[in-house]
Amino acid sequence: MNTPSEDYHALLARHDAMRLRRRILAPSGSRPEPWSAKAPQAYDGTADQLLISDSLPLVSPLEELIAALYRLLFERHPYLRSLFPESMAFQQVHLVGIFRYLIGNLHRTDEMIDVFGQLGRDHRKLGVRPAHFEAFEAALIEALRMRAGARWTSALEYAWLRMLRLAVSAMVRGADEAIAEPPSWEATVTSHERRTPELAVLRVRPHQPYAFEAGQYASLESPLLEQAWRPYYLARAPHPDGELEFHVRARGAGGVSDALVHGTREGGAVRLSAPRGALTLPDHIPSADILLIGSGTGWAPMKALLQRIDADRSRAHRVRLLLGLAAPEERAAAEEMYDAAYLEAFRRGRPWLTVIAADATDARFAGAGLRALNGILTPHPGGAARQHAFLALAPEGSTTGPARAVSARLVAAGVPAAHIHHETTGIVAVTETSASTTRTGLLSA
Repeated sequence: MNTPSEDYHALLARHDAMRLRRRILAPSGSRPEPWSAKAPQAYDGTADQLLISDSLPLVSPLEELIAALYRLLFERHPYLRSLFPESMAFQQVHLVGIFRYLIGNLHRTDEMIDVFGQLGRDHRKLGVRPAHFEAFEAALIEALRMRAGARWTSALEYAWLRMLRLAVSAMVRGADEAIAEPPSWEATVTSHERRTPELAVLRVRPHQPYAFEAGQYASLESPLLEQAWRPYYLARAPHPDGELEFHVRARGAGGVSDALVHGTREGGAVRLSAPRGALTLPDHIPSADILLIGSGTGWAPMKALLQRIDADRSRAHRVRLLLGLAAPEERAAAEEMYDAAYLEAFRRGRPWLTVIAADATDARFAGAGLRALNGILTPHPGGAARQHAFLALAPEGSTTGPARAVSARLVAAGVPAAHIHHETTGIVAVTETSASTTRTGLLSA
């Protein structure tokens, strides 16, 4: 008797074989395959964006459209249900954010191709295959027709299809480009320390080599919540012992963070995604002033970057670490320095490092008028142009607003925008309003 897993993979194989047969037997000039491993071609999506935006009232609210989409998908293809977490609430909110991003940025197709290429690479850990995208497309079109009724037109349908196929072609391409790396890594928890009732520092050791750079993040899956993933910054630079460190704050929502803080122990198991992220130290700066700005669990990537800088003193860096800078809504998390003992020990004997603690009681430290920055930005003409800034402000929060405000302040002081490193591209734009299971920009959910 076949196991459910064997039946699942046999069904996928039959589906792919039927798809190949249709392609071989299709007459010349018929509609091309919707998904392709070829590089997706950008197009001027402005007309489709206007058409879709104007017709959104026909299918809104998007939350109900997405609920109908998933209901149809699982009714038509029950085996796909196993690819999703038990609770679909996060996933549905996430997909609403995806469609809002698509519609709002369809006129920037080059950017979209980059965004969804990354998303495709990240989806490999979920076992997503091209056949699943075809089932998704069919369910979406059926849901759109149901919502719009008699007012639905072929012009609208083709506009939605062009938008969706642009995104999915980029995802397929991104997954193919990452074929040489494992879709995920099994790891064992070697240490679990509760620094506060709601915050834990985890050490894990992957079972296979895991190459990454200081400043990156990885998504984690707990066996308590299969197929639910959350990204967290790596809080340790690469080390010969192979151990990774993560700082996780429980959110009280019963998600992955809660499982890692309250339900994980030493000797337990987790799964890791491939490392991603934009906070890595560039190789092309032989010497520079480096400004690290973090709050909450945003201390984690700063800790890894400090270790990376300390390991390579061939480059003369002056480093200033500003901690505790946050908007009022994130201030409770920012005020708490749960790793103070490590930081105090690290700073001793390292004259190149200056640690500055922002006064969290001063509301002026939030927003564009951040007085805390005034004392550390160089007053010399042109001096700011030599600075590189790395930002991770309360990543457990639900907005990228603080990072954008600090970035604007740095640019106004003369720091080149290209020298300001934080998670502002890729899925940050997709998931800013989402509690996504695949979120890679708003970390530590």
